[in-house]
Amino acid sequence: MNILKNKIFLYLTEFFAGMSVMAAELGASRLLAPYFSSSQIVWTIIIGTIMIAMALGNIYGGRSADKNPNPDRLYLRILIAAVWLALIPVLGKYIIVGISGVLILAVNSNLLIWAAFAACMVIFVFPLFLLGTVTPSLVKYTVDSLDSSGRTVGILNASNTIGSIIGTFVPTFITIPAVGTSVTFLIFAGILFALSAVYFICSKRKTKQVAAALLALVFCSVAGTRTGFAFWEDDLSYEGESVYNYLQVKEDDRQVVLSTNVLFGVQSLLEKSGGLTGMYYDYAMAAPYMAGVYEKDSLDVLILGMGTGTYATQCSKYFPSLTFEGVEIDEKIIELSRRYFKLPESVKVTLYDGRAYLNAVDKTYDIIMVDAYQDITIPFQMSSVEFFRLVKDHLDPGGVMVMNMNMRSGGGGINDCLSDTVSAVFGEVYTVPVGLSTNIELFAAPEGSEILKVMTKNVGLEPNTELNSLMTDILEDLTPYTPGGRVLTDDRAPVELLGIRAIDGLIFEEAGYYKSVFKRYGFKGLIESLS
Repeated sequence: MNILKNKIFLYLTEFFAGMSVMAAELGASRLLAPYFSSSQIVWTIIIGTIMIAMALGNIYGGRSADKNPNPDRLYLRILIAAVWLALIPVLGKYIIVGISGVLILAVNSNLLIWAAFAACMVIFVFPLFLLGTVTPSLVKYTVDSLDSSGRTVGILNASNTIGSIIGTFVPTFITIPAVGTSVTFLIFAGILFALSAVYFICSKRKTKQVAAALLALVFCSVAGTRTGFAFWEDDLSYEGESVYNYLQVKEDDRQVVLSTNVLFGVQSLLEKSGGLTGMYYDYAMAAPYMAGVYEKDSLDVLILGMGTGTYATQCSKYFPSLTFEGVEIDEKIIELSRRYFKLPESVKVTLYDGRAYLNAVDKTYDIIMVDAYQDITIPFQMSSVEFFRLVKDHLDPGGVMVMNMNMRSGGGGINDCLSDTVSAVFGEVYTVPVGLSTNIELFAAPEGSEILKVMTKNVGLEPNTELNSLMTDILEDLTPYTPGGRVLTDDRAPVELLGIRAIDGLIFEEAGYYKSVFKRYGFKGLIESLS
């Protein structure tokens, strides 16, 4: 039986090939995000790499079809691509970590860019190169005459495009949130396998290859779902994915921690002892003092980037007069906040983008906390002068904005640009470095608010000795910010590039010792220093 006489099968091949390419692209973003972030730069690397692979596949597929128009070759390539995609959940994370480790020792700048690019090249170029051969090969098999060539090629392209559209929506809204990235790769690998298997079974050829591929898929289905992104961790309370993030909850006797990156960064935590966290949340509690917490009956607090509610939980212990409202774009994080972080149901959390929320409401607040920056994933729309004008418009008289900046950087870096932008809107801007971390806390208020004077008066009324001591130290370290004119706007806010430079500096600072050991003693000395 020659199944290729039925053009519907050829159109289905084109349809599912297009679907699988887009699914692989979206899967690539989710595979890389826990290690390199989901910034525009990482997306650029993914799209560029895949387009290179597809272009090379188109060229090779056309030449191969002209030279040897045997459909067996095409469907064998699809079969190999299916096995390769199925292996990604098994080996992909190890390859990423291995490449990152090697490049830390080999490069001196732009580590995340080079590591993400190298990982994409190694993991995704080959299978997408193979899928890139599908369209030119199918043109060879479907065009019967020049009279109908335009119509046939048009149907093929339409099949590919429709498949690509579906392959865009299904992983994002269905498979990745429901079953995760690993299973998504396995699903689309299974679809490609089924295409090839139907062809070879109907043609009664390559049955051994089909059987071997089936065994490989079965193995990958078991092995690929047994370890998570943080495969070196064996005590996670939760590891999963949402539409927006990789999510990891880790718990010990002292605290519960949420992270959206497997390599660095803490997004939220719950201190089980009920005391201070030792992190930037403690420093951000200076904002209620600046807003006159002991001079007013109550203060309304809005948190943009609620996370699991660490700031609200922390402040509630010390300031019962505060009323909290949060905005969080990730529904899964809101669920985790109730499940693991004891955020009370009484705290209202709105599922929305922070800036869009400000555009939609008229309510004003005594304190607005901006805590939407995750490592290098800084939403540009919440870093521009237009955004901070919105924040200012939603502050009550005497109100204060507090913003957490999570990466220290040199002159002209991301923190300087953010601080300059805030200074273009607010008349009073102060910063303080957070001890034992890379964070900097920024406080801003309209000109004439005299927030330092208000804070000094209210700290003197603080009954808690530990908190009073911390606030006294913060008062001593608070520095008026001198702007440098580097203002970010909706039109121009290169936060990804600035963020990557800052992260690179932090990584190379931490890795400096191991690089020196490697240069002096080689791999043997490096392994000994790690053991």
